[in-house]
Amino acid sequence: MEKDSGSSTPYRFLEEERGLIYRIVFGTGNTAARLFDIILIGAILTSVILVMIGSKSDLSPAAETFFRNAEIVFTLLFTLEYLLRIFISPKPLRYMVSFHGIIDLLAILPTFLVFIFPGASHLLMIRLLRVLRIFRVLKLLRYVEEARFLKSALQASSRKIFVFFFFVLVLATIFGSLIFLIESPENGFTSIPKSIYWAIITITTVGYGDIVPQTVLGQAIASVITLIGYSIIAVPTGIITAEISLGLMNRKDDQCVNCGATNHQKDAKYCRMCAAKIEDKEFS
Repeated sequence: MEKDSGSSTPYRFLEEERGLIYRIVFGTGNTAARLFDIILIGAILTSVILVMIGSKSDLSPAAETFFRNAEIVFTLLFTLEYLLRIFISPKPLRYMVSFHGIIDLLAILPTFLVFIFPGASHLLMIRLLRVLRIFRVLKLLRYVEEARFLKSALQASSRKIFVFFFFVLVLATIFGSLIFLIESPENGFTSIPKSIYWAIITITTVGYGDIVPQTVLGQAIASVITLIGYSIIAVPTGIITAEISLGLMNRKDDQCVNCGATNHQKDAKYCRMCAAKIEDKEFS
């Protein structure tokens, strides 16, 4: 029995060390965890700035070597951090398929892909998404709650927006096909897909000007499409605004005294975070 107890001591020590590292890397409730996140965010911002500066075409050979080596160093550090997160995570696969796990992976892939696709290094700008961890560092829980509220409003209006998007796509297809019949290839409308492209950028009132109708009828149709674009641009805004207004009407602004949670439904009887009973004495 003593032998078994002694043999389990290193394993127990390893688990304790792993738990300590986990609280530092994934946690936010202690000084070491906040310091780790601050250093990580600083490294991310520094690497992104170096990528931006290194994209200049008039750099000297020495400067190009410096920025390339710096990119390799940062990538190696982020790779080690990613592998560390997988190792200490109780559920590695769950972390790997999570939002932060995917972003962490995408932040290091471009440097390895550059050997196959030379221009892939510019994709390193995706590292900026990792700065979202600053919400955890500063404990901006109210902002996180508002982000979740906005997400709920977008999800609630997703079907309406999809129907509207499909309607605009059909409209662009019809007008694109019509303008293709009216205009000639000499005016830039060489195919129906290219004409649909013109219709889409016209409806969205972007109007790049790379393709312009030359006939009177074509210009009349372009004017109609532009006016339609201005009239429908407010539709998705109204849909989302209506869902947000409905959500604001259906939630409480009271704060739970027990855990501090907010944004409860009006008919909620218990706190959505700590399950404390919603009574006058529980909220302030």
